Amino acid sequence: MSTPTGGRIRTAIVGVGNCASSLVQAISYCRAKGPEAIGVSFPVLGGYRPEDIEIVAAFDVDRRKVNRPVGEAVLADPNCTEVFWDSLDDQPAPVRRGPDLDGVSAYMRNQPPEVSFVPSDDTPLTQDEIVAVLKEAQAEVLIVFLPVGSVQAVECYAQCALDAGCAVVNGIPIFLASNPTWAKKFEAAGLPILGDDFKAQFGATIVHRALAHLADLRGVKIDRTYQLNVGGNTDFMNMMDMDRLALKRESKTEAVQSAMDARLADGDIRIGPSDYVPWLDDRKVAYVRLEGRLLGGAKTSMEVRLEVEDSPNAAAMAISAIRCARIARERGIKGAVADASAFLFKHPPVQLDDSEAHDLLLAFTGDAPEDAGA
Repeated sequence: MSTPTGGRIRTAIVGVGNCASSLVQAISYCRAKGPEAIGVSFPVLGGYRPEDIEIVAAFDVDRRKVNRPVGEAVLADPNCTEVFWDSLDDQPAPVRRGPDLDGVSAYMRNQPPEVSFVPSDDTPLTQDEIVAVLKEAQAEVLIVFLPVGSVQAVECYAQCALDAGCAVVNGIPIFLASNPTWAKKFEAAGLPILGDDFKAQFGATIVHRALAHLADLRGVKIDRTYQLNVGGNTDFMNMMDMDRLALKRESKTEAVQSAMDARLADGDIRIGPSDYVPWLDDRKVAYVRLEGRLLGGAKTSMEVRLEVEDSPNAAAMAISAIRCARIARERGIKGAVADASAFLFKHPPVQLDDSEAHDLLLAFTGDAPEDAGA
């Protein structure tokens, strides 16, 4: 494992979509605003601030992004997330042409170009070439933002990270950190990995978990529940291919099941993306319903509608995860970083109550709650 290169956390991005756009914007925004930045979950973690993250390499397949600086590429179609900071001249890292593998589904190839991927005609980099790019950029952390269902592509980049000596932050529901086989590979290489599948800053899953936990605390018997999500970004379009959706449903469902005292039968819980509505762009609308019984079996039910800008919700957690990956490297932590992953991800190596996970995260970074700004 290479020695950290200074104050900046040298980071490579795989998949320059909406989540990457929000992450890149957030880094520049925090550099400009400093302590006045709004909505940062942990302004300081282990001595690191969001503005300490430096994007040094990026990989994508879309011709509107490849060969452009990442600060320009994140604003290109089909990205549709809110632009909250457009001064991105401080983000010059080039976007390189990565391999397609299963990162671009047949369903996505058949959609209009303004809302879907348009693969570049450039020759994709080989794995050896990706490793060389990471080494030349002195990347310490590689963060994965590929489309849901990209098993081959995610595993390709994970192996490249191992070969290049990079820690990995896995933001999507392809199980790496929570997969013992991959966790052991990173342990053998002396590298940390965090994941899997970001638990949004204030999204449907965290709200659903909180409501289910509250019901248990108050002695309410939950009989059944659902969480239905619709959105208009490429992630939701991609997930209209049902074959690519299975791990996403598993990740979200397990995140809610683990927050309840008693697991529900499979037929009594339904969680996951439900439809693609183009005009929503990067807005996600979630409908959560719980049905249960009070004292004596008296019936009760609750419905909640939550609307969020989807990608900044994930980027807030990415900013924390990248800093945790750097801290883990400095401490020589190898394999899955369970204490940091439990708070940040839907499908971590170990599922914990959110309050407990929050405290473990701060214990891992060595921060008191008031120091971290939590």
